[in-house]
Amino acid sequence: MPYKEKNIEKSFFSIGEVAKMFKVNTSLIRFWENEFDELKPFKNKKGTRYFTREDLKTFQTIFYLVKEKGYTLQGAKEKLKSDRLSVEKNADIIRSLIKVKNFLLDIKSEL
Repeated sequence: MPYKEKNIEKSFFSIGEVAKMFKVNTSLIRFWENEFDELKPFKNKKGTRYFTREDLKTFQTIFYLVKEKGYTLQGAKEKLKSDRLSVEKNADIIRSLIKVKNFLLDIKSEL
């Protein structure tokens, strides 16, 4: 039986890794952490932030509302409180469509 390499998924992400994923500055992440009660990463004794996958999903939802939909911070807070499930669903759909678009663009470039 051939050897299969296991996919190892990280449980925690540093603020730098999150910033790189979303192409934002770490200061924006810290600022949103203070503004949004939903975004509370784990901090060790030194104060180093560690984000879980759930934190990433929350950050992505906030990012979707503020950066992609153009909500103000107050508007995003209100939208999250009133209709969070719908917002998360829309953000997931957008993310899936972007993946499909990038996949199709990759295929097109190989033709």
